[in-house]
Amino acid sequence: MFAVTNIDDMLVLAVFFGQTRGSRAVAIRVVLGQYVGFGAILGVSVIGALGADLLPDKAIPYLGLLPLLLGLRAAWTVWKHRNSDDDPPRAKDAGILQVAMVTFANGGDNIGVYVPVFAVAGVAGMLGYVVVFLIGVAVWCAIGWYLASRPVVAKSLSRWGHLILPIVLIGIGVTILVRGGALS
Repeated sequence: MFAVTNIDDMLVLAVFFGQTRGSRAVAIRVVLGQYVGFGAILGVSVIGALGADLLPDKAIPYLGLLPLLLGLRAAWTVWKHRNSDDDPPRAKDAGILQVAMVTFANGGDNIGVYVPVFAVAGVAGMLGYVVVFLIGVAVWCAIGWYLASRPVVAKSLSRWGHLILPIVLIGIGVTILVRGGALS
């Protein structure tokens, strides 16, 4: 269940890690942001499963506005620096909060799947899922880092990542808005 609901995060993580250019501090911020965002997804899912509807179903598609706005901001930054001789903007600007917001906003489908599963699993089952999912986040981060550190991928992400990130974020935002019916 974790892998199916988070497969799209793999691309996002690879892009974020690809832009770190080997900076351990930036990589740690990406990992922490992933954990904060996924922790929020789990929190909302647990609360939802326990009967408190934290987010109405109609609000979930509008989570797509977060990655859309972040993507537009990243695209604006790329546009501003298009004629600069400096290195292109990189993930050093992507803080924990930015990664967390992208992760959370991209987790509307996760919440929709986790709430009913958690509700029937009971407290002990829910705790088991939470532990396994948190381990899954570590595995996902490791795979994202691995993909981003492959020479061919790393070279591509280093060269094109500053352009790929806004496209991916805008794409995720629009997809969430469209699939959720926010634009209909």
